[in-house]
Amino acid sequence: MRLATIAGLAFAAAGLDGVESRAATPEGPLVSTEWLAANLNDPKVRVIEVSVQPGVFERGHIPGATNVRWHSDLVDPVRRDIASKEAFETLASTHGVTPDSTIILYGDNNNWFAAWGAWVFKHYGVDNVRLLDGGRKKWEAEKRELSSRPASVTPGSFKVTTVRPELRARLADVLEAVDGKRDARLVDIRSKDEYEGRIFAPNGVPELAIRAGHIPTAANVPWVKAVQEDGTFKSKEELRKLYADAGIDGSKPVIVYCRIGERSAHTWFALSQILGYETRQYDGSWTEYGNAVGVPITNLAGTVWTGK
Repeated sequence: MRLATIAGLAFAAAGLDGVESRAATPEGPLVSTEWLAANLNDPKVRVIEVSVQPGVFERGHIPGATNVRWHSDLVDPVRRDIASKEAFETLASTHGVTPDSTIILYGDNNNWFAAWGAWVFKHYGVDNVRLLDGGRKKWEAEKRELSSRPASVTPGSFKVTTVRPELRARLADVLEAVDGKRDARLVDIRSKDEYEGRIFAPNGVPELAIRAGHIPTAANVPWVKAVQEDGTFKSKEELRKLYADAGIDGSKPVIVYCRIGERSAHTWFALSQILGYETRQYDGSWTEYGNAVGVPITNLAGTVWTGK
């Protein structure tokens, strides 16, 4: 009898007792593994994985989750660009997203590409999108349930009603910031070695830029400093201090970049969604800037062309 009572309370807390549809969604841009585990059966909660490692979703994913491939679903197949408005509408509809959905994104690599996904969703006016704090890393570390069964989702008919270009920076915007024509702070979130020009890319990652270094005036705050050991974001107070120590306090708009935009999406999320700073993501990042003709660079290591 006591077990039944406890189970009933648990279902009620999760919003699965038939009295109400779900437990209240926590305030803020993040949800915990505990909250998600308690709300997996809520039809209004859409869980979407955006990982980088091939096959990781198929080997096991959060029950009910669907899979979005960042390199084919969230980008244009021909241009170097994010998915078009029409392609995004098709994608969201296929994954059962409706205006009433609470969208929970998660992935591997400390949510790099899940944060990219959140940025694309926000760009197309989807407000009710959260990250699972800690992503796959924390879910798996807690030995929570994984499923290899494809989720059964009823396709919808999602339409984009708002586009937010102000969340995205272009090369011209970056150059205006460098030249002092735009009152914005640049933040390079790559490693110190990438920032100084000692290496072009992390180990095992293709070198896609012809020059090494960083954008002049950019501060260096590596993305990894924003997370704890378990993959969750540091506290709001810790994040505020981390960026303030680099001169980023929210008093001026911010433009973040990395190599291709995935790591900087993580920092975009921290700055804009957690701290509330006006922040743009420069998704062209170093693979565009480091290959552009006629733009200035700062190289602290003395390398200029292909590391020589």
